[in-house]
Amino acid sequence: MNAECTQSLNKGKIKIFLINNDFLYEIENLVRLFLPYYKIDFWESDTDTVSLSDENYIYIKVDKTQALGLILIVRVYLNGIKKESKLALDGDNTFDRDIELEISGMLFKILSEITKVHPKWGIITGVRPVKLFRSVLKGHTVKYCTDYFKNKFLADPQKIELAAKVNSYEQKVIELSKKNSFSLYVSIPFCPSRCAYCSFVSQSVEKSIKLIPDYLNLLTKEIKYTAKIAEDLSLRLETIYIGGGTPTVLSCDDLRSLINVIVENFDTSSCREFTVEAGRPDTLDKEKIDMLSSFENIRVSINPQTFNDSVLQIIGRKHTANDTFRAVELAKNAGISNINMDLIAGLPGDSYRSFCDTIKKTIALNPSFVTIHTLAVKRASNIVKNRTDIPQNSLSVEKMLEKAYSSLSSAGYHPYYLYRQSKMVDNMENTGWAKGNLNGLYNIYIMDETHTILACGAGAVTKLKNPFNFQIKRIFNFKFAYEYISRFNEIIERKGQVTNFYEEFQ
Repeated sequence: MNAECTQSLNKGKIKIFLINNDFLYEIENLVRLFLPYYKIDFWESDTDTVSLSDENYIYIKVDKTQALGLILIVRVYLNGIKKESKLALDGDNTFDRDIELEISGMLFKILSEITKVHPKWGIITGVRPVKLFRSVLKGHTVKYCTDYFKNKFLADPQKIELAAKVNSYEQKVIELSKKNSFSLYVSIPFCPSRCAYCSFVSQSVEKSIKLIPDYLNLLTKEIKYTAKIAEDLSLRLETIYIGGGTPTVLSCDDLRSLINVIVENFDTSSCREFTVEAGRPDTLDKEKIDMLSSFENIRVSINPQTFNDSVLQIIGRKHTANDTFRAVELAKNAGISNINMDLIAGLPGDSYRSFCDTIKKTIALNPSFVTIHTLAVKRASNIVKNRTDIPQNSLSVEKMLEKAYSSLSSAGYHPYYLYRQSKMVDNMENTGWAKGNLNGLYNIYIMDETHTILACGAGAVTKLKNPFNFQIKRIFNFKFAYEYISRFNEIIERKGQVTNFYEEFQ
């Protein structure tokens, strides 16, 4: 796509008319695939009193007739181009989900034709395409599921194949979970600095260092309280994940104390994976690495994002490529073999050649896990606030991912989990790759929503999973560290909902 066309898709406004249907959520998400930065206005009605003008619009009508059943009408007027599609359905045997699926497909084809943009995941806009694949596969063959994704969701064959591969590895891990299983997430919402692409609620240490002692003191209390609840309910701990933020921004003593609180209060005899996010290589030194290596089943995530120092500067990371090499070497020398490394495709200032160099250097370090993220351009990020130039609807990120996937496959890695985010460059995905027989357990459990996640700390969300159905109840902690500290008693009170939830079916 040429630059002029790309620019026209990234600004403007469009009105969406929904007649006799309420598919607002799905239609908006679908339109965002093609017009990510357009201002969208909706008009909903059960009567067709619309007067269409020469302004950009999408008109979607479900027309109910006695003779023909349902007539689906989709009209689009965008930047001077007008397209229309109609489809007749049997109204007596059609569910709303089927109608929504057909309308989405009709709209997708029209917008693809007008914009020349062809999203690889088709009309799939959700976070968990592999979970969707698994639900369609239930009771059917892989071929049936593949055909369904191709014909109904309009997904690209390469993405369908990727989802099928990920599912084959995820299924093995999911089956390890018991009805009383759970994972523990602990949040450290502090970072050395704010990355340009970050939209998470975290604070730089320079601005919030005074909060850390009080925060850790209260976090310790929440961990102990949560551990008592898990013990009383006879829950089985499968994985632990300390994330953020950047947990390794804490001092060695503080991080050691935090981990000790966890292992001393939870029954970790069944725990098969303990991950600590060490996202910034410059927060690691020999003392911290040696301390981490003393704990069982430890998995450390050291995230370079790129090995291009100029790109690191653009995105606000204070470390260099050499810091990553040094951190990985320290970890391996300390006996930590279970290392994950995160990379991002589509970073501002990065090129295809530079990204390929990053992939090559990453594979040479031979980590157990590599996670390939696609840049997600979030409204709250500095990239958007500063209007940094980000390519949209181009082939660059697609090529980057293809290179990464082929290189990792050749090096003995397999895709073990996958998820998507809104406003990802080129509407791609994030994929975790593991070597040999390894799989990142927590990542699979959180994405599949396999079992309960008990979460502690600012911004943490406890997800309670009913083991007998798909019911999930969420308990939200306050987002900011200062809120967590000032309203801690409310957080402890909310945690009581965990017991109430399990008592309903015990």
